[in-house]
Amino acid sequence: MKLDPISLRLFVAVMEESAIARAAAREHIAPSAASRRLAELESQLQVELFTRSNRGSVPTAAAYALLNMARGVLNDLDGIGEQMREYGSGLRGHVRVMANISAITQFLPSQLQRFLDQHPHVDVRLQERVSSDIARAVADNEADIGILNQGSYGEKIRLRPYRRDRLIVIVPQGHALVRRRSLRLAQVLDHDLVGMHAGSALNHQITRAAADLGLQPRLRMKVTGYDALCLMVASGLGVGILPEGSARLYLGALPLRCIALDEPWAERQLMLCVRSQEALPPVAQLLVEHLCEP
Repeated sequence: MKLDPISLRLFVAVMEESAIARAAAREHIAPSAASRRLAELESQLQVELFTRSNRGSVPTAAAYALLNMARGVLNDLDGIGEQMREYGSGLRGHVRVMANISAITQFLPSQLQRFLDQHPHVDVRLQERVSSDIARAVADNEADIGILNQGSYGEKIRLRPYRRDRLIVIVPQGHALVRRRSLRLAQVLDHDLVGMHAGSALNHQITRAAADLGLQPRLRMKVTGYDALCLMVASGLGVGILPEGSARLYLGALPLRCIALDEPWAERQLMLCVRSQEALPPVAQLLVEHLCEP
């Protein structure tokens, strides 16, 4: 059986775009030719990948099984070319990185700047995701490297320590808590809270800690980024909890005060994850070691 990489790449595009037309446009091929290639792929594999109807095509269980394998094959093929090019004129290639907002706002900018200064021909493709999505993406070969909160994510990924951060409380100037040097969570929850969106690790952490105290946070609103959280708190809409390094980015521009959060879980460990470091292209292995330097 000789599988065509172009057909595999098209199949992955269809799965990711959820529409043959969009996938065909992404791969610069006519929709009719794309449909024909998918049918030929099904014939070669002797399995139905899509259930077709007037409403469109729905992936079968076989399609989801093939997706992970196809990504691995295509990534390996791309890696061959990249590794050979590295012998030409210095280290080259691309690395797919997914990281949570805490890592992106506190640590990655300076680290990536130093790495890219040393290796200007490397393309680092960075996406922000929540920790659970990052773990799944690395396991499914959507990303080479992930940076996420410490946790249990199954056996398909390998974790190693990355950085530690600490959660603090921010309040607007003039707030009743502004003169406090530290706060327990119960004291924070006496006030309206501006929180992160429901899928975030921080929201889950605060909700779980509040439940352990038999309390329910009074969430005035939920936001999707630390910048929005700080702006809402500065406007007097509530208090907030976020990593200290992220909060300090906004202290000079906004009327905010940072207060220590006196809870054992406020000290957090961020982790770096890969499927298998040995299987990574050399350029990705080099980035892993750079990121994990003290």
